[in-house]
Amino acid sequence: MWVLVVMSAAGPFALNAFVPSLPNLAAAFDSDYGTAQLALTLYLFSVAGGQLIYGPLSDRFGRRPVLLAGLTLGCAGSLLCLLAPTMTTLLVGRIAQGLGSCAGLVLARAIVRDIYPRDASASVIGYVTMGMVLMPMVAPGIGGLLDQNFGWRASFVAMFAFAAFALWTSYRFAGETHHARHATLDLVAVLRGSAALLRTPAFLGYTMAVSFNSLQFFGFLAAGPYLVVTVLGGSPAEYGFWFAFCAASYAIGNFGAGRWSRSVGLDRMARLGSALGLVPSAMALYAAFFVDLQIAAFFVPFFLLGFTNGMSQPNLIAGAVSVNPALAGAASGLVGAIQTGAGAVSTLIMGFAQDGTMLPLAILFACCGLGTLTAHVVAVRASR
Repeated sequence: MWVLVVMSAAGPFALNAFVPSLPNLAAAFDSDYGTAQLALTLYLFSVAGGQLIYGPLSDRFGRRPVLLAGLTLGCAGSLLCLLAPTMTTLLVGRIAQGLGSCAGLVLARAIVRDIYPRDASASVIGYVTMGMVLMPMVAPGIGGLLDQNFGWRASFVAMFAFAAFALWTSYRFAGETHHARHATLDLVAVLRGSAALLRTPAFLGYTMAVSFNSLQFFGFLAAGPYLVVTVLGGSPAEYGFWFAFCAASYAIGNFGAGRWSRSVGLDRMARLGSALGLVPSAMALYAAFFVDLQIAAFFVPFFLLGFTNGMSQPNLIAGAVSVNPALAGAASGLVGAIQTGAGAVSTLIMGFAQDGTMLPLAILFACCGLGTLTAHVVAVRASR
């Protein structure tokens, strides 16, 4: 399980260690915040595209060789970002970094589904996600401290080091779990399988629930550094410190999913987390209208939202991947691509919608909370 945690954590570390540097990155390349935001948005789009590729490739060639190739690309992308002389070069590096780093995330889900049955897989994904969430807990703090003391390039040194460690760990310890491989890489069959999944109401319901759930997180990533550093005058390290508490609450929710999903059931845990998630969404709306913008009022709703999302997310993912076990790799890639693509759109919108208040983010929280619960209800009814 610890190998799954390490291979899954390379992508979240590269995503979150970079976020506190966004305001300083814009200044370093003499660009506006919206342009610097593309380094986050393009990373997410590349993660979405990569997840579409890795699932079918791993169904044909096996999990291990595809995993190693992806993590190697992630190392190369991190190095290119570190040495980038221009914003354009850095954006190319972020695309390569995203394409490579997402291999561990999507293949970890497929590996779990190779080994465990449906309800047990939700429990294991919960534990793996709980361990993986250590990266979002510490990465913004590490990135913020490195940026504050050594400049924004220092965070890419840390990203390269972690990507290299994940590659070595996977090479040394990750065995092959997928032995009933497809005889050929039939792109027509891949498209046919993806189309079949997209025509399945249960898969669509679970996937949309996962996506709405994640939109809240990605929207926060886009709005957080601007509001904390630019509007409130906080430091990148201060943003990372507060963000660590929110990531810890997500880890606690993941622990609950890992501890109780097997006995309570996948769908009951997902429904409980989705319903409780409406409470912090309402708190964010109240703070946006009636409380002056301050760091505590900004982070407290997100802290509670992290806990409720941690309860529901592993179960929603396991539900989507388990709709058709024969297409577990393709399903894992497809749900991840849709989830991350939606998150990329969210960061793009939030990056240009900033008005110096938390109202745009609060509206996003509320709409996506209702969307998560509604999509899960649709998925459960379709499954039955």
